[in-house]
Amino acid sequence: MALRTILKRDTDEESLRKKSRPVTVFDKRLHMMLDDMVETLKDSGGVGLAGPQVGILRRIVVIEREDGSILELVNPSIIDEAGEQEGLEGCLSLPGIWGVVKRPMTVTIKAQDRNGNEFTETASGLIGRCFIHECEHLDGILFVDRASRVLTEEELQQLEEEGEELEEEA
Repeated sequence: MALRTILKRDTDEESLRKKSRPVTVFDKRLHMMLDDMVETLKDSGGVGLAGPQVGILRRIVVIEREDGSILELVNPSIIDEAGEQEGLEGCLSLPGIWGVVKRPMTVTIKAQDRNGNEFTETASGLIGRCFIHECEHLDGILFVDRASRVLTEEELQQLEEEGEELEEEA
């Protein structure tokens, strides 16, 4: 396993805006990419990481659930959404930038595991938000494209002073 460099919008926006290709071969190389992404995610302190964020233009995502377990998604697609939530989002590829984004409260995805087996997973709250955030990365969409507003430095500082915990999603 190896740590991968997380691409940043200020230097790598063109790469982050590219659409990822589906995974068609489920082999050792894919397993190594997923392992590297898991290690990179854990090192970053984020909640989710999509292939394009580390220069892999394949439809792969890793997410750390609230219990610390890792969910690997290969060729994920959103198949159902319910409810609504609005909250702060950040991104490992846009450090220091936070925006207010409206997302569904509950999201169901269909994906494959590292061996090509299909499964569905439903999540609410932060992880449901993360499902959509990460799937959008696979299509070259960044959370700031969806944000109703981006917070100023002063607003961020005020939230931090008030003890608001900011979690970077992806």
